[in-house]
Amino acid sequence: MCRACLLGTLLCTSLWAQASVPASAAQPQAPTDALGRLSPRGTVLGFLAAAGKGNMEAAAQYLNTPLRGKSAEQLAQELFTVLDRRLPARLLRLSDSPEGALSTLKVGQDLVGTVRGTDGDVDILVEIVTLKQGPRWLFARETLDRIPGLFKELNETPINSFLPEFLLTTRFAGILLFQWLFVLVGLPLLYFVTVLLNWFLGLLIGSVRRRVLKKATACNSDVLAVPVRLLLIVLFIRAPLLKVSLPLFARQFWSTTEILMTIVACVWLCILIDKKIEGRIRRGLARAGNLGAFSIVRLGRGVTDLLFVFVGLLAILHLFGIKPTTALAGLGIGGIAIALAAQKTLENVLGGVSLVFDQVVQVAENLNIGGIVGTVREVGWRSTSIRTRDRSVISIPNGQLANLSLESLSSKDKFWFHPSVRLRYDTTAAQVRSILTGLDSLLTNHPQVEPATNYVRFTQFGTSSLELEVSAYVMTRDRLEFLKIQQELLLLFMETVEAAGAHIALQSPVYVDPAPAPQSGQLKSMRQDDLDLCPQQPEQNEAPMNSTHDYARLRES
Repeated sequence: MCRACLLGTLLCTSLWAQASVPASAAQPQAPTDALGRLSPRGTVLGFLAAAGKGNMEAAAQYLNTPLRGKSAEQLAQELFTVLDRRLPARLLRLSDSPEGALSTLKVGQDLVGTVRGTDGDVDILVEIVTLKQGPRWLFARETLDRIPGLFKELNETPINSFLPEFLLTTRFAGILLFQWLFVLVGLPLLYFVTVLLNWFLGLLIGSVRRRVLKKATACNSDVLAVPVRLLLIVLFIRAPLLKVSLPLFARQFWSTTEILMTIVACVWLCILIDKKIEGRIRRGLARAGNLGAFSIVRLGRGVTDLLFVFVGLLAILHLFGIKPTTALAGLGIGGIAIALAAQKTLENVLGGVSLVFDQVVQVAENLNIGGIVGTVREVGWRSTSIRTRDRSVISIPNGQLANLSLESLSSKDKFWFHPSVRLRYDTTAAQVRSILTGLDSLLTNHPQVEPATNYVRFTQFGTSSLELEVSAYVMTRDRLEFLKIQQELLLLFMETVEAAGAHIALQSPVYVDPAPAPQSGQLKSMRQDDLDLCPQQPEQNEAPMNSTHDYARLRES
């Protein structure tokens, strides 16, 4: 679009290439040239800059021709006109090396571009010529011999044939006014046209859908996504460029803009398509009930999106003439520094990858993580979010989660039913046998208790009760259903104990007989009996009373 923008871009490109070279590989300082003829790129840009300013005397110094004076300046003017009208806009790909691109068939020459002619295509070449100051890159003599013929064939429609003169002569910040108008007015206008086109197509397709499906509530769909609109803008820009003869720098700017917009739009479109594919896969997994695979699908989409972005960046580097190997070497050195500065982040990312591929943590799974019980909502790149039972959300870093012991509550195929049944000490042996038989019969005949694994046993004389051990497996995977069955079994246990004439023991360190309260007339005699039976201080040869056995001995006496 303008020489200032293009030269700024080329300067940034050169600085990138220099920054990517290690200090140990730095070469001795190269000889300088006031005209910049030390490389193919310097020669071409220097010639275009000098001729564009009308300094044909300086422009003639870029030509390898025996002509001198006005003849050389006339040839420089014709060369500039041919290049400005017909040279392909590939200035960013010119070599900035003193040795050239080293890709041409003839040593010491470099190809600038190919210009169409009536007698065939003409290669615009630059070559190394040894001058008094040393070797310099100049436009090749064999190219200059074809320039007068090409100049006579020029018949393109110049842009000044249909634009007002003041738009082509007025400059603001070094840029022609018509170029400012196209950037600030033309591009927004083109995008607005694509928005109107999207609205019209959506309205048309929505109307057809409502008639075919006979649904009045069918909405208008979004036909043209944003990246598709960018591609349409590229087509709108390219169409007039093929018919109107723009200056070389303007064509270079718009050609670079077209390619950049195309790369961005293609990468963006691929990401949107990847999102659509992920949505279809997730809906299929949801119908199949395989919610645990959601994390793998999400991770796969993230890796694919990064791959699209990486390919787009490589394409942009190639567009600006930066070798991918040099850029990747620079990224490798920078990547080491980033890795050292972001160890925790990388640890969490790698932890998330291991969790997903090992399928240790899956979406919608019920887990017990260090005393935290909840359902997995999402396994992200950095952390895993868990919805707890009190409906709060906890995010645990993946690196920390990968080192914890996880208990999967969702993977239970049955629940262990093992309540503690304690009977009072006044329960007789016959009552205990009746209770054992009744409880065993309940577990054996229950339809949701696993057969051949349940048992009820009288295990020990506890501190304050007779203890029965119960063990059984309830055949269900649902915790709520297990709690309902457990409640039913516990109520049946209570009914069995009551039917045997026994009672459930209280949690007390010393057994207390629930004897009837004494009558008021017997209170005085009982107090005297208690004083006689329970002296305040035992004799030396007597052992102190010991809980249940001593209390039973007192009752017998």
